[in-house]
Amino acid sequence: HEADAFGLTPASVQGRISKLKNELADAESYARQANMSDPAERVFVEVFADYEKSLRRANAFDFDDLIAQTVYLFRAFPHVADVYRRRFRHILVDEYQDTNHAQYSLIRELTRPVSGASGAEPYSSGGMMIFEAEPSASGPELEGASLTVVGDSDQSIYAFRGADIRNISEFERDFPGAEVVLLEQNYRSTQNILSAANAVIGNNFDRKDKKLWTDVGAGEKIVGFTGYSQHDEAQFVADEIDRLRKAGVGYSDMAVFYRTNSQSRALEEIFIRSAVPYKIMGGTKFYERAEIKDALAYLTAVANPADEMAVRRILNRPRRGIGDVTETAIARYAAEEQITFRDALANASALGVGPKLQTAISQLDAVLAEASDLMLPASGELPPPSAIAQGLTLLLNKSGYLDALRRSKDPQDEARVENLDEFVAVAREFARNNPEGTILDFLTDVALVSDADDLDDGSGSVSLMTLHTAKGLEFDTVFLTGVEEDLIPHRISTGEPGGPQEERRLFYVGITRARKRLYLSLAMTRAQFGEVSAAMPSRFLQEIP
Repeated sequence: HEADAFGLTPASVQGRISKLKNELADAESYARQANMSDPAERVFVEVFADYEKSLRRANAFDFDDLIAQTVYLFRAFPHVADVYRRRFRHILVDEYQDTNHAQYSLIRELTRPVSGASGAEPYSSGGMMIFEAEPSASGPELEGASLTVVGDSDQSIYAFRGADIRNISEFERDFPGAEVVLLEQNYRSTQNILSAANAVIGNNFDRKDKKLWTDVGAGEKIVGFTGYSQHDEAQFVADEIDRLRKAGVGYSDMAVFYRTNSQSRALEEIFIRSAVPYKIMGGTKFYERAEIKDALAYLTAVANPADEMAVRRILNRPRRGIGDVTETAIARYAAEEQITFRDALANASALGVGPKLQTAISQLDAVLAEASDLMLPASGELPPPSAIAQGLTLLLNKSGYLDALRRSKDPQDEARVENLDEFVAVAREFARNNPEGTILDFLTDVALVSDADDLDDGSGSVSLMTLHTAKGLEFDTVFLTGVEEDLIPHRISTGEPGGPQEERRLFYVGITRARKRLYLSLAMTRAQFGEVSAAMPSRFLQEIP
């Protein structure tokens, strides 16, 4: 309960513990440098320590321990490390730019010279006792294993997962005498695409210079498009896909990239209306995301109070301490009084639950009633066009739903807030296009879009994905959308050290996924946080010749 008060969720605490373990910190070492005057920090340190105790009691490691504990073992018992240094004489690490500090430390330990520490001491490993013969080289040290790493510092885009670009950018300093082999010939893209990628990434200062080239020829020019709005942009993409499809390009050979998940919504709507089959890679379709379903359930509870499933869904979202027992008590009271589950919320004092739960139920009832007054005026008059967006904003704010997400330290919750902002933008847009539309019309419209059958004419589907998901993939045709300031580079990156450089690397990764055709598109206006504002072209666009 104390953790809840500081907005510490299991997911955010788990993510933070994982990040610390990847920095080779444990609860004890972290506590020594934590700001214990901050109550939230103090609670986190306690949770971290309890978590470690629970692991020890269960005789268990978590995923991050597999590497961290091995590093601790090697450092504490050099003769154990020597066993593995002798066994592994050649080490190859792929995707080295994505390694974190713990992985780097493990590689370091494995490639140190064999110390020749004597002793055939037994040591335990998962219940087995292992005995190693005493090292024969009691004299001079055995040289460390040979190490080969393969990676591209220009494709280091996982800092948020703990990847440390210094592992590759400072490799030669850490391993003196290392020989660098540049692999500059590219077998995927045309020269025009590579020249654009080279020009963009050349603006990053934390890299080893290299120039990608190919012998497949210049290829088609890169196409740029500026739409008035994100729907204009999405329509352009859909029209080009249709044109390419008629020219014989399969849907599965085309992909659309964007920086944030919330950008998929406008694309999805236009694709459904244009009968373009698509699939969301590494993600969930916009209207199938949990937070959007929650927001729809709030609206449904207002529009149709008799929809028990909708009311049950929002009962404890965000967490209000209302569990299964209380839910059953509400349902029993509703059945006894022959009223709806929704109406039962207005009688919290009669439910036989404690005062804390009564308050939580009454607050939810009050929020739903206030939104209902706004969106469904009793007089029979039509509500103002802005009522749906205003009501949705009221529900998300006064229910505490947005606050709970904003307090969370889980980066995914940040994306959920963006998705909900996008959903408010959907409501505003609906009002602009349907000035007399009611909340029921809006819910009907959303249901039709979200339930559209997947179309497929046998040539597969267009892949929609974020730039992070695109890493490692390639397509004949790539549409890189939303090339605007605050999207790529993302507004959050500007305040972080190395943030703009990482965003440039992300853009570079997007460009180099294209084999034959690359489209870069943006909009002059974009609806964000429920407001339509002018969008500026990304600084990265100006770096392309």
